[in-house]
Amino acid sequence: MTTELRRLRNYIGGEFKDAADGRTTEVVNPATGEVYATAPLSGQADVDAAMAAAAAAFPGWRDTIPAERQKALLKIADAFEARADELVAAESENTGKPLGLTASEELPPMVDQIRFFAGAARLLEGRSAGEYMDGMTSIIRREPVGVCAQVAPWNYPMMMAVWKFAPAIAAGNTVVLKPSDTTPASTVLMAEIIDSILPKGVFNVICGDRETGKAMVEHRTPAMASITGSVRAGMQVAESASKDVKRVHLELGGKAPVVVFEDADIAKAVEDIAVAGYFNAGQDCTAATRVLVHESIHDEFVSALAKAAADTKTGQPDDEDVLYGPLNNPNQLKQVAGFIERLPAHAKVEAGGHQVGEKGYFYAPTVVSGLKQDDEIIQNEVFGPVITVQSFADEAQALEYANGVEFALASSVWTKDHGRAMRMSKNLDFGCVWINTHIPLVAEMPHGGFKKSGYGKDLSAYGFEDYTRIKHVMTSLDG
Repeated sequence: MTTELRRLRNYIGGEFKDAADGRTTEVVNPATGEVYATAPLSGQADVDAAMAAAAAAFPGWRDTIPAERQKALLKIADAFEARADELVAAESENTGKPLGLTASEELPPMVDQIRFFAGAARLLEGRSAGEYMDGMTSIIRREPVGVCAQVAPWNYPMMMAVWKFAPAIAAGNTVVLKPSDTTPASTVLMAEIIDSILPKGVFNVICGDRETGKAMVEHRTPAMASITGSVRAGMQVAESASKDVKRVHLELGGKAPVVVFEDADIAKAVEDIAVAGYFNAGQDCTAATRVLVHESIHDEFVSALAKAAADTKTGQPDDEDVLYGPLNNPNQLKQVAGFIERLPAHAKVEAGGHQVGEKGYFYAPTVVSGLKQDDEIIQNEVFGPVITVQSFADEAQALEYANGVEFALASSVWTKDHGRAMRMSKNLDFGCVWINTHIPLVAEMPHGGFKKSGYGKDLSAYGFEDYTRIKHVMTSLDG
């Protein structure tokens, strides 16, 4: 007996549609390795249609007063909350994530973030009008940028979709959003929920692959391109967008240093770092995967972390005891395994280092010690459940090692010395520094990095302002 595959469709101008040329891709559940749906493989005609719908809707949405935009976003948040079980189920099938953790750790922040941006819609204040030239008054207007082309990643498909569309729509823009080709299901469900709330064309979803995203970024209609993805993808987007000087918002890779000093609470640090390193199978740009430990406590810390890894469980979405599910796809599994296979002779695998099971793309929680600063696994993003450990002799060396990578998204410092914590937070070259914790995010605070981790901010008023432009209006007082 053959099970009929679910048929996902694009959402363009308020209508659900197949790709214009009928092409599709198969969508695989990474927990089973089995195909469960098909999605459109959108081409230029589909991109053109979505951009035309967004462009047609923009003037009306731009001119909608902030109170109405707020009301719409609050309705979306309420609707997502009301259909939480459906969204969690779709996300779990998308990604293989544990159902319970997705319901408790991802959906509530998503809803809260939408409500935050609903409030931000009514707080677009500028500087007061004033006279800076005799007989002239200057006014600052903050306006939406226009149509936004947005590409979301596969590690947090639902949450990253929210980070993209909520600030853009709150500011008065219209959106064409592309989910990853491996995780389109939850985004298409979002479109179904949003359909009865927003005017047609304000929010559009097109499914497809890398070429679809490229066509979106290169299209002449969008005023802004926003992507969460790899450094390579971000560089390609920036290059493509430069051809017509599009505004670009990039949230790319990370290699977060976790600096543990000798006075840290080792038991708490190990417990929190293991969760922050292995949650979502380490498929998080802010994951606590690069630990730097003072040499005086190195052996004790490694031993404790290896035990924590051995006690951490991965498995099927309906298993309540698991911390994380599978890697997203076979290529990602191959990439993670490749880092371990290529380890230099001086490295030691303290825990894990192997695939788990024969079905799906599961990888064991892994700890690797004995590493040097220029090792491949230290310099490059693994994006898997692998935590590396290095030792350092003093604060200066810790800072040198921490900053000695091309990424600069997130970091953390573990110490009871307030002065040292403040010095490190000042000198760590990362967009976020946590002290005695790692990975908490709140809607009110910005998320974004420096260097090859990209530019622009998600969340917060700073992220909201990224989706606006500033206009100076000067008027003569003489009539």
